[in-house]
Amino acid sequence: MHDLMMNEPGRPILIAGPTASGKSSLALELARHTHGCIINADALQVYACWKILTARPGDQDMATCPHRLFGYVGMNESYSVGRWLRDLKSVLVKCRSKNLRPIIVGGTGLYLTSLTTGLIEIPGIPRVVRNEADRIRLETPARFSEDLLAYDPETANTIDIRNPVRAQRAWEVLTATGIGLAQWHRTPHSPVLPTVSARAFVLNATAEWLLPRIRSRFEHMVSRGALDEVRSAMEAGYDRRKPSCKALGASELVSFINGEHSLPEAIELATIRTRQFAKRQRTWFRNKMADWECVAAGISAKDLVPRL
Repeated sequence: MHDLMMNEPGRPILIAGPTASGKSSLALELARHTHGCIINADALQVYACWKILTARPGDQDMATCPHRLFGYVGMNESYSVGRWLRDLKSVLVKCRSKNLRPIIVGGTGLYLTSLTTGLIEIPGIPRVVRNEADRIRLETPARFSEDLLAYDPETANTIDIRNPVRAQRAWEVLTATGIGLAQWHRTPHSPVLPTVSARAFVLNATAEWLLPRIRSRFEHMVSRGALDEVRSAMEAGYDRRKPSCKALGASELVSFINGEHSLPEAIELATIRTRQFAKRQRTWFRNKMADWECVAAGISAKDLVPRL
C-alpha cells in the first residue's frame, strides 16, 4: 500500500503526541500550508457520541479543510485497529485521487505503530474459547496469569498480567492458536505506510508543560457542555466496559451526575487520570516510535514545513 503514496506531490505527514499537546491545531495549520486532508488516528474520536470530551475538531475547523475518520462510528458498534487500517486505506486512495496530502494525526500509539510497522493477523477467537475465558474471569481470574506464567512465560513477561483484560486476551490467543501472543508479535507483517515513506513527527511535551493545559482544557470542556454529552451517552446505554466509553473524563462526570462526587472533585479526578494517560502515551512513543522525529510541542507549522 505504501507504493500508492509514492507519486504524491508530498509524502504523507504523521503527527503523534500526548493528549493536550496541540496535535490538532498543528495538523490544521499544516493542512492549510500543504493542501492537506486531516485523518484521525485517535481511537475515541472515531465515535459519534464523543465530540466535546475527545476534543474532536469543531465544525469551523472541519469546514476549513477535509477531515476524515472522525465521529462516524456508533457507540455500540464494534471497532478495532484492523477496521481503522481498512478505513484508512480507502481514505488514502481518495486523497490521491483528489491530490490531497494525507495528514494522519492522533495519540493512539497502537493505531500509529500498526500503520507504520504492520498489524499482526491473529486468527479470530472461537466462541467456545471466549465463553470459557469469560467464565474464568468471573470465577477464578488468577488462572489467566498462572497459565501464562506456566505455558507462555515470554508473553507473561512482556504484558501486564495484572491487567485482567490483557491477561484474558493473551490466554485466549494461546488457548485458541497454541501460539503465544509474544510469538505472534514476532511474525513478519507488512505495514500500510512505513515511516520511510512519510514524514513522521512526535510532539515532545513535558509533564510540567502538559498539566496546566490538561486541567484548563477539561474545565473548558465542562463549560462547553460535556455534562450534557455524558448524559446523552448514559441515555444511549453508556457502559464503562465498552471500548467506546473509555473517553477520558466520562466516568468521572458520570460519578458527578450520579451524586457520587462534587463537580470540582470529578474535574480533579479526570485531570489526574488524563495526566496518567499522557504519561503512558509518552512512554509508548519513546519505546515504540524511536524512528519518528521528535519535535517540541508548540512548534508552528511554518517552522515544520521546511522539514517536509
